[in-house]
Amino acid sequence: MTYATIKFDIKDGVAAITLNRPDKLNSFSDEMHEELRSIMPQLESDDVRAVLITGEGRAFGAGADLSSSSASGGGLDAGETLEKNYNPLILFVRNLNKPVVAAVNGIAAGASMSLALSCDIVLAAKSAYFLQAFCHIGLVPDAGSTYFLPRLVGSGKAMGLAMLGDKLPADEAEKMGLIWKTYEDDELMPAAKTLAAKLAAGPTMGYAYIKQAMNASLVNNLEAQLKVERDLQQKASGTEDFYEGVSAFLGKRKANFKGK
Repeated sequence: MTYATIKFDIKDGVAAITLNRPDKLNSFSDEMHEELRSIMPQLESDDVRAVLITGEGRAFGAGADLSSSSASGGGLDAGETLEKNYNPLILFVRNLNKPVVAAVNGIAAGASMSLALSCDIVLAAKSAYFLQAFCHIGLVPDAGSTYFLPRLVGSGKAMGLAMLGDKLPADEAEKMGLIWKTYEDDELMPAAKTLAAKLAAGPTMGYAYIKQAMNASLVNNLEAQLKVERDLQQKASGTEDFYEGVSAFLGKRKANFKGK
């Protein structure tokens, strides 16, 4: 299928999504949201064992495309837009039972930064930067930024990023724990594709349980989280991949995980 605002393909278990509005710095439009929603069922299929998200051209994404909205005329209901488009996207990525990698190739601003932070592992080019742009137009960080930022970098850094709206270079983002790792610009996509392929060849159900455990830990106390670990470990130890992993370990060979 051909898409107007994204590129999408599935190969060897990896679903690659490229936000593809380079002339608009891959900012979100209603059409992009519609196309992203249309591929969600495919991302949940057994054919996909890892997801890679990046942007076309010199940006990961510049947030919402205000030029395509009624914001300039004062007729934008941002809450309605969040409810319809952004919130379902962030929840889908966060709850998808597959590992999701973001390859931030350039600016990641506003809701595009939120999308990157919703992914499980975030890589970035050294020339890339992150920007909480909301304060510059009198808005509140959204699409999950007020959730992710304090948990990733602490309330002090989160407040500074949100209220000052300064550019955060990728290397600084790595140092403060906002993202996993940075790469030279020409090394980003090869590294991201290698990582996605590695995850696609891994124990898919185990990864899903890891995501569930980590998400639960953000709201649980220790006692509740220990119960979550117990329940998920019970499920994980019943998977085919667990038995394959143990067999491979004992046989001193590489495991051949099937994602089951």
